[in-house]
Amino acid sequence: MFLRHYTSESPFRSILPSNLILRRLFSFNPNDDVNKVFNILSNSSSPEHLQQTLKSSGIFLSNELIDQVLKRVRFGHANPSQTLEFFNYTGRRKGFYHTAFSLDTMLYILGRSRMFNHVWDLLTEARRKDRTVITPRTVMVVLARVAKVCSVKQTVESFRKFKKIVPDFGTDCFNSLLRTLCQEKSMTDARNVYHSLKHSFHPNLQTFNILLSGWKTPEDAESFFKEMKEMGVEPDVVTYNSLVDVYCKGREIDKAYKVFDEMRERDLSPDVITYTCIIGGLGLIGQPDKARDVLKEMKEFGIYPDVPAYNAAIRNFCIAKRLGDAYDLVDEMTNKGLSPNATTYNLFFRIYYWSNDLPSSWSLYKRMMVEGCLPNTQSCMFLIRLLKKHEKAEMALQLWGDMVEKGFGSYTLVSDVLFDLLCDMGKLLEAEKCFLEMVEKGQKPSNVSFRRIKVLMELANRHEAIQNLTQKMGVFGQTLQVRENVMTPVVEMRELDSQENI
Repeated sequence: MFLRHYTSESPFRSILPSNLILRRLFSFNPNDDVNKVFNILSNSSSPEHLQQTLKSSGIFLSNELIDQVLKRVRFGHANPSQTLEFFNYTGRRKGFYHTAFSLDTMLYILGRSRMFNHVWDLLTEARRKDRTVITPRTVMVVLARVAKVCSVKQTVESFRKFKKIVPDFGTDCFNSLLRTLCQEKSMTDARNVYHSLKHSFHPNLQTFNILLSGWKTPEDAESFFKEMKEMGVEPDVVTYNSLVDVYCKGREIDKAYKVFDEMRERDLSPDVITYTCIIGGLGLIGQPDKARDVLKEMKEFGIYPDVPAYNAAIRNFCIAKRLGDAYDLVDEMTNKGLSPNATTYNLFFRIYYWSNDLPSSWSLYKRMMVEGCLPNTQSCMFLIRLLKKHEKAEMALQLWGDMVEKGFGSYTLVSDVLFDLLCDMGKLLEAEKCFLEMVEKGQKPSNVSFRRIKVLMELANRHEAIQNLTQKMGVFGQTLQVRENVMTPVVEMRELDSQENI
C-alpha cells in the first residue's frame, strides 16, 4: 500500500497602540508576512537597503513574526550576516525585547556559520538589555556549535564564560554542558568533565539521566547508577530506560527484562520508550518476529506504539532483509494514523543504496515529496551517491533544486558529490549555477569543489567566470578567520574580561 507500490519488491513585552492592535486583528496574515520578510532579508543588498525595505513594507515586526522568520532562516539556510542585521535592527526599536526563542535561534544560525565573535557580542548585548532571555538552553545551543570545531578543554572554557552572563549559573547550566559533550564529543569526555566539575555544582536526577543516556557498555552505566544511588538521588522512568537501552544494545536482553521487573516493583510503569528499547534489542539478537509481538504486548498494558517504536520493528526486518514484513508494518502504522518520518524512509534508502537500486530509491524519494515528508541529510546522501554512481545528472539537479527551494539537507555534503558528478560529465554551466545558488544561501562550497570547477573554467577560457566565483568565495574569508579565532578559543568579551572566572 504505502511503500510496496514504490519498491522493486512491491507574547509581547510592550503595549501596542490601538491602531496596531486593529491591524494585527484584521490584516495580519502570518504565513504571508513571514514569506515577505524572509524574501526581503534574503534579497537585500546592504543593511541600509534591508532597513528601508522593511520600513516601506508596512509589516508589523512582532515577536511572533520575528520568531517565525528566524526559524525559516535556520531551516532555509539563508544568509547569516543579513539575518544578524535583521535581528539587530528589530532589537534596536524602543521598548522592544527579543524572545528567548529568537535569541537562541539567532545564536544557532551564527554558530553554524562559525561566526563566534558575533555570538559572544550578541550574548553581551543580551546580558546588558535583558538577562532573562539567556537560559540553560542558550548555553547548550552555543556550546553545541563550539564543540563541533573545538576541543573539550576549549568547550569547557567557553562554558566558564557563561558564569558572567547567565542569571542563574548552576546545575541546569552544568547539565547543558554535559549534554553537549555527550552529543558532540564522547561519553568518556562527559564523564571526565563531570568528575572534574561536580564539586562546583550539585548533580541532580537530570545530571545522571544525561550521563546514563549514551553509554555503550553496561559496566559504565552500572557505575553511574551506583553513584547516583549513593548520593541519594532516586531513579525515575528515564533512568531505568537508559539501563534497559544499554543492556539491549549490549545484547543482554535478560538483564533488560530484570530492569522491567524492578520498575514494576517500584510502581514505575514502563513507557513506550522502554518497549522501543526492547524491540531494538530483540532485533539485534535476531528475533524480529518476537519484537513485532512486543508491539501487540504494549497495547495490553495501555501503551500504544508511536512512530519510533514502529521504526525499531521495521529496522529489524530490514536488517533481516525481510522487506515484505517491513512494508506490512509501515502499512499497519499508516492505518493507525501514524505518518512515516525521514527515519522510516532511511531504513529503506539504506537497503536500496547497498543493493544499487536507483529506481526504487527515486520512487521512494518522490513519494516523500508527495507526502510532505522532507528528506534529511542522510536521505539526500544515499540518493546523491547513488545518482553519481549511475551518472544521472538531471535527477541529481532535480534533487538539488528541491533542496534549494524547500531548504532540506546539508548543502555542503551534497554539493561535494554533486559537483563531482557535474564536473565528471562536463556540465560546467550547471555546476556554476549550483555553486552560485549555494553561495546565495550563505553556504560555503568546499575548497576542493571550487578548485575543480576553476580548473574546468580555465580549460574553457572562462576567466570572467573564474573571477566572479573567486569573489564569491572571498565573502567567506571573514567567517574563516572567525573560525581560526574560536579554535584558540579566545572569544572576546571585552565588557566581561575584568570579572571573575569559575
